[in-house]
Amino acid sequence: MPDDVTVDLIRSLVRAIDEPSVATNMRGHVAEWESLAIVVEFGDGYRSASGYAYSGDGAVSPVACGWRSIQASVNAYLGSHYEPGDRLPLKFLVQLERDTGRYEVTFEDSDEERWKTRPANFREMRQQLRPAFD
Repeated sequence: MPDDVTVDLIRSLVRAIDEPSVATNMRGHVAEWESLAIVVEFGDGYRSASGYAYSGDGAVSPVACGWRSIQASVNAYLGSHYEPGDRLPLKFLVQLERDTGRYEVTFEDSDEERWKTRPANFREMRQQLRPAFD
């Protein structure tokens, strides 16, 4: 079952990036991206999903997903990893290579600053988040 909910999660993120009517893309629609890194974060009273789309020409585009478009798949994914009443992670990172279909999901349970992008670190962070599977 976790594989199915993981696939559904990744599909919902890809759909949110690929379909302008669903996406909250910070620079307009990102065409021809090759890889994706999205941080899904849970805070007091807010939820967010944002990161970067990486194109073959070297372009890096900031992207964000509308929460309503991914909420059901995020909830199903978390439900496959946690029991009701369990403490949920602070956030998780989804990295995907489009052509190979390779992906990784990394949970963060304690460090609120991990993967936090700010004006002073955005160049470093967008490279740090870029998928690089060995």
